[in-house]
Amino acid sequence: MWQTLVKKARQFLSQLRRLFPRPNLDAPRPRPPLPSLPASYAPLQRVLLADEVGRTLFEEYARHRSEGRGEEETGWLLLGLRDVNEAVVLATLPAGVEADASLTHVWFNSTAQAVGSRIVRQNDKRLAMLGVVHTHPGSLRQPSDGDFRGDRVWVQNLRGKEGIFGIGTADAAPLEQGSTARSYQPRPHVQCWEGLRFSWYALGQDDRRYRPLPVEVIYGPDLARPLHPFWATLEEHAEALERLDRQQRGVRFQVGSDDWGPSLLIVLPLAAPGDALRLVVRPKGVRYYLDRQGEILEVEPGESQIDRAVYLVLAELTAQAARAKPAGRPE
Repeated sequence: MWQTLVKKARQFLSQLRRLFPRPNLDAPRPRPPLPSLPASYAPLQRVLLADEVGRTLFEEYARHRSEGRGEEETGWLLLGLRDVNEAVVLATLPAGVEADASLTHVWFNSTAQAVGSRIVRQNDKRLAMLGVVHTHPGSLRQPSDGDFRGDRVWVQNLRGKEGIFGIGTADAAPLEQGSTARSYQPRPHVQCWEGLRFSWYALGQDDRRYRPLPVEVIYGPDLARPLHPFWATLEEHAEALERLDRQQRGVRFQVGSDDWGPSLLIVLPLAAPGDALRLVVRPKGVRYYLDRQGEILEVEPGESQIDRAVYLVLAELTAQAARAKPAGRPE
């Protein structure tokens, strides 16, 4: 079941090290000072949308409409920073290829989004769930009655007991003849781009209806964008990754891409200082590496489920340590 293979292919190892530089697991990680959360929150007055977040929403909505199931609803979970009376959206987590969707609803793959949220938030714990964007077929530009019943309960879990909700439709009015602009904002809470439209709303736990929420675009990233090309693979392993992250202390994630495509590096510190178990997750499979002070050995646990494979590796390492320990002398 267990085989340890010393890889002599210097080219492969150099590519691995270049793609995923070896962190110093013993050195303390510098953390920027975090501002304290507001003592209280006021109703949201506006939402600030990072420009890369806006591009993600419009581009992926357009791509979704061009596919075979393009008439079905789709959506994204929003992460960002919540201030007293405004919020900044800095990350989008897609509903996923395994989402339950139809012409009238979309239920997100919550397990994959939980893992994606942990990956995005590992470098900044200030990030929090802010709300949800989903699309409607036709021209229903505001959340439905069914949306209201669910959202009014859900927002109780958010900071300020209030959420941001975007509705996407494909009914944006054309610009005047001769205009060269690709995007425009006809109303403070509405964004349009090449026939697509997002209308933004806020809802608090005690509100009787959604209220239009002015939106402004600022320069900034979509912190979850690197995960999107990898999302189908993340969904495939989401349950195992969530269990592993809950059960193992100090797990770190890093998203990468190279000539072989997108990948996810998972680093688990081991007991010996500087040692770690590294997993490279790709769409075509998972590879396991034992990093001992810079010497990298590939291991084959013989198990397809990630968390079970990790525990087989850890069990073998424990057995090896026990066999190497000198026997104590009898009294």
